[in-house]
Amino acid sequence: MNVQQTQEINPKDFAWRFWLALPIYPFGNRRTIRKEVVKDTIWTFDQLQGIFYVVVPVRMTVVKLEEGGLLVYAPVAPTLECIRLVNELVASHGEVKYIILSTISGLEHKIFVGPFAQCFPKAEVFVAPEQWSFPLNLPLSWLGLPHKRTSVLPFDSSQTPFAKEFDYAILGPIYLGPGKFAEVAFFHKRSHTLLVTDSVVSVSEEPPAIVQLDPYPLLFHAKDKPSDIVEDNQANRNKGWQRICLFALYFSPSVLEVPTWSEVFGDARKAPERSKKAYFGLFPFKWQDDWKRSFDALRGDGRLFVAPILQTLILNRAPQEAIAWAEKVASWDFHWVIPCHLDSPIKAEPDEFRQAFSFLEKQSSSSYPLPEEDFKLLRNIDAGLNKFGIVPPMKEKI
Repeated sequence: MNVQQTQEINPKDFAWRFWLALPIYPFGNRRTIRKEVVKDTIWTFDQLQGIFYVVVPVRMTVVKLEEGGLLVYAPVAPTLECIRLVNELVASHGEVKYIILSTISGLEHKIFVGPFAQCFPKAEVFVAPEQWSFPLNLPLSWLGLPHKRTSVLPFDSSQTPFAKEFDYAILGPIYLGPGKFAEVAFFHKRSHTLLVTDSVVSVSEEPPAIVQLDPYPLLFHAKDKPSDIVEDNQANRNKGWQRICLFALYFSPSVLEVPTWSEVFGDARKAPERSKKAYFGLFPFKWQDDWKRSFDALRGDGRLFVAPILQTLILNRAPQEAIAWAEKVASWDFHWVIPCHLDSPIKAEPDEFRQAFSFLEKQSSSSYPLPEEDFKLLRNIDAGLNKFGIVPPMKEKI
């Protein structure tokens, strides 16, 4: 697979001046890596996002249309570098014709669609139904989407101008009290490729290329204690990445202990690096010696799975709808899956996608259930939200 990025470092190429709208790492400095997934047909564009150096890829996918031109699924920040890499494809394969916003709740996807669409003024924008915003439910045009060329995706995918090449299925909306969740999976028939947003993921043993452009977050999380000075080598990068995956997917897995704040501040005073970049020596984590068992259980053999937060807080509110959606998606003949986060592309067949949702069934068919002990914090969050009536109760498995 062909990977391309800007060779000469120019900070202006990576600048994202609207970062305050979503003030998370790497703030106003977003690199982009383009990768050709299917020759002359599909490309992914990876950027980075995270909190407290828990950094994961956020991904846009571009597909060449058979009639010429491009379809863009889930845009990322349109930095100068990103738009330059897209325009290289435009020069060879035709202009951007369609831009897809495939979610209604993922701010890390929604926030870039308007600015990205402004860079391609001839493109039609299609959005998942029942878009909403918080704290005020604003019109799409107020969120930066071009009013005259933005349409809602119809539930019948045959009613779109790209129906010959794509089928899609809409999950939701699932009502979550103060908000809603929905996702649109796209199937590119010609390449047998499935595009999804947040519904399923897979984790890699080694960090993705976009995460390795700046290894500092990886080495930060490879530490066992604040006083560690971690050598930059592949083993430590892998170690940091695997812990980041556990943070990102469980928040607090069972193999992580949280020291008292008196310990944290005491250790910080002894840390060899106490700069702002190193959070002044603060390192409020203590990993058990066998922490990697949780990562190995999460990774399995590189399988698809539904992220724990979706399992615990979202899809269990609508198990019947989620299973029906998974079965429709699994009826398509795909061989590759491209999610918007973590590993990509993933070699997977429809039955593997369907099996990822078996946690919603009383008789689970999953051969790789995730360890229940790692869900403890998420279960507690779920119980708290239910106690105060913030979200509707979970429904029984089917």
